[in-house]
Formats: sequence, C-alpha cells, structure tokens
Amino acid sequence: MNILIADDHELVRGGLARIVSEEFPSATIHEVSNGTQAEKMGRCQKWDLIISDMSMPDKTGLDVLKQLRSEGIKVPILILSIHPENQYALRVLKVGGNGYITKDCPRAEFINAVRIILSGKKYISQDVAEKLASRYDDDLDKEQHELISDRELQVLKSIATGKTVSEIAKELSLSVATISTYRSRLLDKMNMKNNAELTLYAINNGIV
Repeated sequence: MNILIADDHELVRGGLARIVSEEFPSATIHEVSNGTQAEKMGRCQKWDLIISDMSMPDKTGLDVLKQLRSEGIKVPILILSIHPENQYALRVLKVGGNGYITKDCPRAEFINAVRIILSGKKYISQDVAEKLASRYDDDLDKEQHELISDRELQVLKSIATGKTVSEIAKELSLSVATISTYRSRLLDKMNMKNNAELTLYAINNGIV
C-alpha cells in the first residue's frame, strides 16, 4: 500500500505519517512539502491514497485535486484543513475529492476517514451529509459564501485578514488586476460595498 502525505509543516507531516504507520504497518509512506510536489508525485506514481493539506504556499490541496482530476487521475484524495467543513467540504466533494476532514478532529475520526476511503467509498461527516441532503435548495436559501467560486473564497479570506490587493496577488501568484477583478465579483455577488463589509461578513460567518 502506497500513501502520499502532502503538508508544508514538517511536524504535521511527521505526525500524520506516524499515525498512518501505526494503523497500517504494511503501508509505504512518502512525504512532500508543497502542492507542486504533490501534483507531480500524484501524476507519476500509483497511490492507494493521497492525504493533502488544503492550505499550502504554492498550490492548495484543492488546486492539486482539480488538476489531477482534469488529467483523469482517479487516485483517492483526502483533504485536511484547519478550516471548518462548512467552508470547503462540499467544494472538495464536488470536484472529485474523496473526503474532507479538519485537523482538529480526533485521531479515531481521521483513521476512520482513511479506512473508509481505502475501502473505495467517500468519507462524509454527519454535518456534510446534512448539507448534501439540502444542496438542491434555492440559492436564496444558501449562505452567501456558498455562491462564490473557490478562488473568490480565497480572496475573501485574505481580504478579511487585512491583506492588500498587492499582497494577495503575490500570495496567489496572480496579477493585481486579476485580484481586483475577483474583489469586484465578490462585492457584486455578495451585494456589498467595500472591504469592511466583506471582513465583517467573514468574521460573523467563521470564515476567518
């Protein structure tokens, strides 16, 4: 069994590798420290499972997932994140991920998610299952941040933490003009007037 773990924090990678090794002694575990490496390894080797952090400096786990799926690579992928499920879980499943779990979950829940995915199924928590059951509700019944794109959500989170357009552009390796366009779309879609309103919304909805 081959398992790839991608996380930009060495201690986190090591901790995950140790847990997986203890539960699956026969597994061969490889570690990478960023999304570019994860994408390359996912493309050039056969894996039984990729466990990837959502937030990495170059490419997010979601970016890696989308790219591999666009190339027809069907390797099971479990995304881990510090962000609550209501922000990304459905997005991960929608683009072909096999599960989403937060880093503060109990060890038993993490192992359960890994076992479920290795068995060929998708891991879905009770909260996500309830959201999936109601995903066909009218858009008016959805929270505003559920109507924006993945990249727009990234920009919203960055704006809410006080970063400038230039800082966000550098962080995401995009042009200032592109980030300005995402900001304009956010204001339009969310019917808001400025960064202060976006920030207040993000805080009130647990996005930051």
